[in-house]
Amino acid sequence: MTTEPVTTETAATETATIDPAATGPAATGPVTPAGTHFWQGSFIDDDEAARRLADLPGLAARVLADPLPTELVLDACQRLADALGTAGGPVRTRLLDELTRGGVAPDEAAQTLAEIADALTRAALERKLRRELGGLRPERLTRPDARETTFEAWAPVGLLVHIAPGNGAAVAPLSVVEGLLTGNLNVLKTSSADTLLAQHLLAELAAADPTGALARRIVALRFPSTRTGWLRLLCEPADAVAVWGGEDAVRSVSELVPPGCRLVEWGHRISFAYLTRDAWSDGTTLDALAADVCRLEQQACSSPQVVYLDTEDDGEVFAFADRFAAHLAAASDPIPRPELEPAEHAEITTTELLARLEEHLGLTRVVAAPDGSWRVLADTRSALAASPLHRSVWVKPLPRTRAMAVLRPMRRYLQTAAIAGSRADVARLSRAVLAAGVLRVTPVGGMLDGYHGEPHDGVYALQRYSRRVSVRADAAFTTTACLDDLAAPAAVPAAPNGPLLDKAGVQEQLGTLAPEHAHLHFRSGGTSGAPALSVFTNADYDTQMRAAADGLLAAGFDPARDRAANLFYCGGMYGSFISFFSILERLNATQFPIAAGPDHAATAEALVTYRADTVFGMPSYLWQLFHAEATVLRAYGGIRKVFYGGEHFTAEQRRVLTEEFGVELIRSASYGSTDLGPLGYQCGHAEGSVHHVLTDLHTLEVLAPGADRPVAAGQPGRLVFTSRTRAGQRLERYQIGDLGRTVEGVCPCGSHTPRIELLGRYGDVVRVGTYFLNVRRLVAVAEEELGYRGELQLLLDAGADCERAVVRLDERYAPDRATARAAFLAAVPELGSAVAEGLLECTVETTGAAGFERTPTSGKLRTVVDRRPLPA
Repeated sequence: MTTEPVTTETAATETATIDPAATGPAATGPVTPAGTHFWQGSFIDDDEAARRLADLPGLAARVLADPLPTELVLDACQRLADALGTAGGPVRTRLLDELTRGGVAPDEAAQTLAEIADALTRAALERKLRRELGGLRPERLTRPDARETTFEAWAPVGLLVHIAPGNGAAVAPLSVVEGLLTGNLNVLKTSSADTLLAQHLLAELAAADPTGALARRIVALRFPSTRTGWLRLLCEPADAVAVWGGEDAVRSVSELVPPGCRLVEWGHRISFAYLTRDAWSDGTTLDALAADVCRLEQQACSSPQVVYLDTEDDGEVFAFADRFAAHLAAASDPIPRPELEPAEHAEITTTELLARLEEHLGLTRVVAAPDGSWRVLADTRSALAASPLHRSVWVKPLPRTRAMAVLRPMRRYLQTAAIAGSRADVARLSRAVLAAGVLRVTPVGGMLDGYHGEPHDGVYALQRYSRRVSVRADAAFTTTACLDDLAAPAAVPAAPNGPLLDKAGVQEQLGTLAPEHAHLHFRSGGTSGAPALSVFTNADYDTQMRAAADGLLAAGFDPARDRAANLFYCGGMYGSFISFFSILERLNATQFPIAAGPDHAATAEALVTYRADTVFGMPSYLWQLFHAEATVLRAYGGIRKVFYGGEHFTAEQRRVLTEEFGVELIRSASYGSTDLGPLGYQCGHAEGSVHHVLTDLHTLEVLAPGADRPVAAGQPGRLVFTSRTRAGQRLERYQIGDLGRTVEGVCPCGSHTPRIELLGRYGDVVRVGTYFLNVRRLVAVAEEELGYRGELQLLLDAGADCERAVVRLDERYAPDRATARAAFLAAVPELGSAVAEGLLECTVETTGAAGFERTPTSGKLRTVVDRRPLPA
């Protein structure tokens, strides 16, 4: 990087404004401006910028009063990345024109936009958030240790000023994006010698956010550093100033920064390669090194300026310089020679002449191209020296035993070291150069390569642009996972406008899923058909488990005191046991991973032996366990909490568990599915099947049963979810197969998170004898009219003259079959009418617990077993 040049600029006087309601950058985009400054959605001239700068402290107070959801930033950045990648698209065309007008070659301009687009993708930014701030919603006050009621979050530092370099087109706008990810009000200063790329790019980003929230947090000014009055107006109210440049540039800015303001220095750095004897004899290694020297004309901080050899022999240094020159010539030859500024040409000439003079003293040797396009400067002295760049590289001796003594004095300037040698050499030398102050170690040939989420100059930028804040609360917040939910509803993006997705569509997507998005494979239990495959990345899974863990806190699980037994089914790629193991692990809870099994006596013995007081499992399995081992479990009397999933307990079953076994709390552990993951949770005030929606993970729509339109608030409909935190299968507008309705108002628990009441599966409603029959109605009649406390299963088959329906009941709790049949026919009009009209034959049968049909993987009861042949 170089210090910013000082030039004279002419102020424009006209303005142009971005429509805050614009739908995105791929539509019309911002109006081409005459002004050179972008201020909260508008392009303005110098006079207007000066007026607004005077009110910068007031602006910061107004803007920072409202939080910026990370989700809005991610969505807008992805839209802009898509637009930048659309060949011939309006956004890409506008920005390419801006770069080429500024004198950037077309190929270089296209490469710059490609690099920016890659950095703006949701995948790249989510990886960055996870690495640097620990999650995708760092702004939310959550509990880092679920055993304690202490909440922590990453908060914006406040007013963040970015003073950008004059030679990094992508640096300025991407730094602002980092400031947006951390919720700051961002004021960017670019060089007056730069193009308006940063201003135009940030305008497109603002246009990609229909809410206008991003535009409010972006100010991008273009003026020379000699305008110190404006610099002072920027720095005096700032909470943090990020500055690029050399020592003089950083020093001049630091003099303007007030006490207490955080100064984030991105100063000049120097990088080198280090070769062992085996490596410098390898032609492939030298080709890769030459490519590093030629890339970007060594303008990057990570470009090699020195090549160190692990030797004390001056003759080996000179011999290497002669041999490496041939490789550098071959790498340099196809690359056009750039036009040099006079100062650059003078620096190269002076450095080369001085080195040639010292040849007479036996200290140096210069090997240079006849046309001056490259040069190798061999020097017998080990001290680190800056290169004049433009394919100019020093070669010096540095035995590994002297690495610390030579490099440590330059530790404030060191950045990248490319090490070539054996695996053991790379390991030992990496530790040595890192101890001396180096920040990055790479292979030779990859010095300029990076990865999403990589630390910059030894720190994470997002942490430098944030504050770690905490709230310590009392026991009244034991069931609160996120403090923000008590303050206001979370901002949830609207659902997309695409087609609805069904289970077949989900399976079809798997055929094109990239391998990097397919880490963890689960299969569904197959309750409603053949088991289906669901695929997640490990990061997806972690995000979902943490969200489900937060929900379990709200449900009343206490990780500091409860002793949990995981009794979900395990094996066959079914996810319930594994998921709850992960959830309890993330809660730092005490758990016993027993799993559901046929030996109820062994399970009960384990519960008693290990003093488990909380059990997790399927209601049908837990019901069997409590009754098979009723004597043991009643005598123990220690099971206080039951958390279930996949099915529901009836009111009568709840009564028995409470009155006969001493269970104090029975609650849904989570509402979810194998393909979407966790969807909702119950709080302490949830009744029946009411759940809060996990809006951190999903956007919910409630649609009419037969049409793609929303139902009125509170009316029943199909639940359609869009996942927002999946790297691969995002599952947009997925029809999960459940019916439900929204529950209006703020929950008595105080959370503003939206609620739904689950009303059953589509499959619970079946057409029998021309009538529609809801199986849940049969369950209600059995419980309310007959006092039945067991499971109920409906079997359908084709008879000789009409269809047959068999209501299967548990013989341990069933009344007389004739009495039960009469009650069903009388209380369920559809059933009674179908039988009376001769359209249906209905019987009741009783069986033991083993007689019910269940899915082999999950152990779930198959509520409806339909054996009727499919229509031809």
